Amino acid sequence: MRSMMEHMDHVHVAGETCPHCGLLPVAKGTRHAQRVVCESRAMRELFRRAARFAENDAPVVITGESGTGKEVVARVLHANGPRTSKAFVAVNVAALPAELLESELFGHARGAFTGAHKDKAGLFEEADGGVLFLDEIGEMPLALQAKLLRALAEGEVRRVGDNRAFAVDVRIVCATHRDLAQLVREGRFREDLYYRLKVLTLRVPPLRERRDDVLALAKGFLAAEPRTKAKGFAQDAKDALLAYAWPGNVRELQSAVKHGAALARGSEIRLEDLPEELSSPSVEAPKERVKLRPLVEVEREHVLGVLEASGGNVGDAARVLGIGRNTLWRKLKSWE
Repeated sequence: MRSMMEHMDHVHVAGETCPHCGLLPVAKGTRHAQRVVCESRAMRELFRRAARFAENDAPVVITGESGTGKEVVARVLHANGPRTSKAFVAVNVAALPAELLESELFGHARGAFTGAHKDKAGLFEEADGGVLFLDEIGEMPLALQAKLLRALAEGEVRRVGDNRAFAVDVRIVCATHRDLAQLVREGRFREDLYYRLKVLTLRVPPLRERRDDVLALAKGFLAAEPRTKAKGFAQDAKDALLAYAWPGNVRELQSAVKHGAALARGSEIRLEDLPEELSSPSVEAPKERVKLRPLVEVEREHVLGVLEASGGNVGDAARVLGIGRNTLWRKLKSWE
């Protein structure tokens, strides 16, 4: 396999499989099909394990830091399994309020609530025969966890405001950057649902653990940029890409390449074209004495700083902070 999230203009050629794991190395269903990069040993081991899961119908939990490409792994599983001709339906659990999430997942009957002018099938029904991908499953409210558990146990769903049951046949694939076992211990995730979902597990390594993939990924992202003269990277840029720790993982690398592509004036992206954090080595500042402040003040400053760095996007900020979107909203409201 070539790389995690490498741009591809055409759908993968039938029969061209990875020599390392035997999988079809393509994640279909996004705006462009994406080839998967695994130059690194860590990624090859991941996809060898994934190859054993692809033909299975059991639930899968994919773990890993934000930005590592967990959904791409889920799409590769779908592309290589018996459900590949059926739908792959994805939803970000953390991006929707609880009331809306319930309607999205399970559907609703006409008149179930204000604005429900007609019956609506939920994502479970849309994914019937295929795969339902629940991203950030750790953020699901407890009340909805109970309804999800019932749907998995019985193989049927009930729309909001409807007494009828609809049979569904879906494979559940979940992703999270949280420690679900810890959430169970804290009483924030149902233990019975945890064991129902955690049949098969895959951990996507952070980019700092797979540096052999960095340049292959960067080349793929650059090839996807339509309006740039750059066709490659100068040596100083390559050195910087390989030396950087990538706390934002693959997503941050893609952003850095976009930055370089936009500023490049020649056929290569140079070090000076990359974001400042890559082109200007940080100098360690002398240590200062800690200023004693109340915890709530420190928390407020940190949360608002993350929100600003996320461009005001509450969903992104909540994921970085490791808390639910609704929890972040409540904190912001209390500080007004």
